[in-house]
Amino acid sequence: MLIAVDIGNTNIVLGFLEGTKIIATYRMTTTSSHTSDEYGLMLNEFLHMSDYSDSDVEDVIISSVVPNVMHSFRAAIIKFFGVDPIVVGPGIKTGINIRIDDPRSLGADCLCDCVGAFGLHGGPLLVLDFGTATTYNYVDATGTITAGLITVGIRSGAAALSNKTAQLPEVEITRPTSVFATDTKSAMQAGLFYNFLGGVERTIAQFRSEVGKRFTVIATGGLGRIFEGETDSIDIYDPNLIFKGMRMIYDRNINH
Repeated sequence: MLIAVDIGNTNIVLGFLEGTKIIATYRMTTTSSHTSDEYGLMLNEFLHMSDYSDSDVEDVIISSVVPNVMHSFRAAIIKFFGVDPIVVGPGIKTGINIRIDDPRSLGADCLCDCVGAFGLHGGPLLVLDFGTATTYNYVDATGTITAGLITVGIRSGAAALSNKTAQLPEVEITRPTSVFATDTKSAMQAGLFYNFLGGVERTIAQFRSEVGKRFTVIATGGLGRIFEGETDSIDIYDPNLIFKGMRMIYDRNINH
């Protein structure tokens, strides 16, 4: 069994894979203060919840955009499972070309998303990841990432709204029932949702205008499910896209 680990700014998400089948996924809060023992104990607990033991773990692959978590997490993998994990980064084989000004600046999570999307659907395509930040990456028909866009994530926008205004509370990010809000909480939720959705649609429209030909829009990320089915601008929503990409990357690198 392969464990795929996506270490993001807000959450660490785990995928347990047997072949290409994703058996289970788990999510924990990203905390740089956790020790390797704490991470190891949490990983073991998730394994037991899925009826696995540490001896079932054949290998681990990690995608991380949080460098200060990597030391403890990698140490946990080595200590508890006896394997040195593959880390998505420079020098790893992905099957995807990167033609932006600084290829090393592309987040490992974005790279894995693009690998998964292109491997499953071919190109051209636009990969949209709803995370702490919202990212767009365009992959052409040859499997080359030629452009990217980064903007604020909806949860980050909500946090900024409550943190910078004295009388606005923190609110859950959710799909509103109506734009006709009658209280502060629902007014914030509806405002965030429709404002963000409009920005997504306008951004995709601009990509279409500048590309000048048809491409598929693949969305992923935990917050993407809020917008699933709410817009014709997104063709496919795949919450496990990153794990599928990591599986493909793993297969390209193991025993090579």
